[in-house]
Amino acid sequence: MNRFLLGAFGALLLFAAGLFWFQGRATQEAIDAPPPPEPELPVEPVLPVVDTKGLRGPAPPEATERSREQRRFDRQDRNGDGIISRVEMMSNRTAAFKKIDTDGNNLLTFEEWAVTTSARFAGADRNRDGQLSRDEFATTKPKPKRPGKCDC
Repeated sequence: MNRFLLGAFGALLLFAAGLFWFQGRATQEAIDAPPPPEPELPVEPVLPVVDTKGLRGPAPPEATERSREQRRFDRQDRNGDGIISRVEMMSNRTAAFKKIDTDGNNLLTFEEWAVTTSARFAGADRNRDGQLSRDEFATTKPKPKRPGKCDC
C-alpha cells in the first residue's frame, strides 16, 4: 500500500514539475515593433471636371404624411421588410411578461397570472360587487405613453 501511495505521489510531483516547466517555456519573447513608415510628400488632389450642361438629376422623393396605422405597423416591423413576423410581434411584449413573471424564471405559472389578473380586476371594480360595468372596464385600458423629454 505504501508503494502505491509513494508511486502516486511521485507521478503527481513529476506532473507538477512538467507543468511548471511547460509554462516557463511558453512565454513569448519580446518582439520589437516595426519602424513607422516614412511620411509621403503631400500630393494635391486632382478633381475631375465634367460638363453638366443639359443634364438633369432625378426628382427628389416626396414626403408623404403617414397615417397612425402606418406608423404603428412600422414600429412592429423591426427589420423593415414590410411583413410582421411572429417574433417581431411578440418582441415588444417582453416588458409586460416580465412584470407578470414575479419570480423571474421566464416561466409564467398559472398562479402568477391569476394573482396579476385578480389584482387588476380588483383595482377596476370600484363598487366591489364582483362585476365590471362598462365604465369600470374602461379604466383597464392601457394608458398612452407620454413622449420622453427631448435632449435636443
